[in-house]
Amino acid sequence: MTNPMTSVREPARDTPVLAETDVLIVGGGSAGVAAAVAAARVGARVVLAERYGSLGGLATGGLIVLLLTLDDGLGRPVIAGLCEEITQRMQRAGGAYFPPHEHWGSDEGSLVDTYARWGLIWGGGGSRRVRYSVAYDPEVMRALFNEMVSEAGVELLFHLWGGDALFSDGALEGVAFQTKAGRRAVRARVVIDTTGDGDILASAGVPQETERIHPWLWYRAGGIEMSTALEAGGAFFRTPNPGQALFPWGSAARLDRKIDPTDPVELSEAEVACRRLVMQEFERLREQVPGMRDAHLCGIATQLGITESRRLLGLHVLTRAEMNRDFDDAIAITGHWTRAGDVYAIPYRSLLCHEHPNLIAAGRHISVDHRTHNATKEIPACIATGQAAGIAARLALDCGGDLRKVEVTRLRDELRRTGALLDYPFDPSRSARGSSRTGV
Repeated sequence: MTNPMTSVREPARDTPVLAETDVLIVGGGSAGVAAAVAAARVGARVVLAERYGSLGGLATGGLIVLLLTLDDGLGRPVIAGLCEEITQRMQRAGGAYFPPHEHWGSDEGSLVDTYARWGLIWGGGGSRRVRYSVAYDPEVMRALFNEMVSEAGVELLFHLWGGDALFSDGALEGVAFQTKAGRRAVRARVVIDTTGDGDILASAGVPQETERIHPWLWYRAGGIEMSTALEAGGAFFRTPNPGQALFPWGSAARLDRKIDPTDPVELSEAEVACRRLVMQEFERLREQVPGMRDAHLCGIATQLGITESRRLLGLHVLTRAEMNRDFDDAIAITGHWTRAGDVYAIPYRSLLCHEHPNLIAAGRHISVDHRTHNATKEIPACIATGQAAGIAARLALDCGGDLRKVEVTRLRDELRRTGALLDYPFDPSRSARGSSRTGV
């Protein structure tokens, strides 16, 4: 391994400009798609840059094909807007399954057991309730994301790797990428970081917290005699496709050590080790679980199941102590996938950084603490913050690109107009105790 202190001096260079736009979104996962569609639908010129050759991130390539969750666990929806549109469109295409409204919040045993087999119920005790969560087919979502981006008029650019923040006279003016054609730049008035790892924030010198995590690799298998395997207690989830099951991180062996998800050496080792563990686990299941003898692999995730790495230290760090508390600048509401009744309002300030007025985050790396992150990292919450960031970026164009000058009342009104749910009946007596870290 090379000495990390060794460096190579590169000569100054001129980087060709690939595109110029109002809003550049870096990262084509669920948050990035939501941000791109939301910004374009309200009139912004949008470029969506993605490192791979398809959209969805962990929601497709990572096979984390569960929307956990669109409700509060007590029967009340908390996330709608683009996430609800995505859910309904996938259902119409035959690629989504979720409980009907009349079952939401129920703790009736047979219902809970039914939906748990789909991976839609997590947690214990009073949290064992039917949730408005969704199991879906990743290929249906991938195709739908392509449709939505195209319908909105977004300029989609695949195979743009890296992402170095570019500055002119100290102001962020775009991002440079590595491509097959060489290094290329995209100029933009506003930049949205939806990379999941806060890559653009890091390049721009924005402070973030980091975590070491256990990596996982989800996979799907078909050819299963479902009733036999379920009766035998097979550790998998049903999917919308008959005879096909999802094997998530809870049922496959994992690495015995945590890794730094931003270290290429540790990521490379984890990729090889996790794929080896999946193959070993699948062969064990075929040998030991009735109904799986003739099972075959449908696909192993092409992306490691990494759900936490860097987190922004922004204008406001949302903490566990602020659970069940409202904010005047709330731009999204999310429940908690393992605890019924635990709800977070996500303030606009948790998407903004101190350093650059035209840079905003959305998705799993927004400004929250480690415990709150367990709720805000989920796909529905990422879609909700992406939708908010996209609309905020469009409104910032009227303020010289300064996201901090966006009128929050106008932003919230526009979010409501596009279907977002922001008005939740918080009970102050249930608010968690403790202090919060708030920027100025």
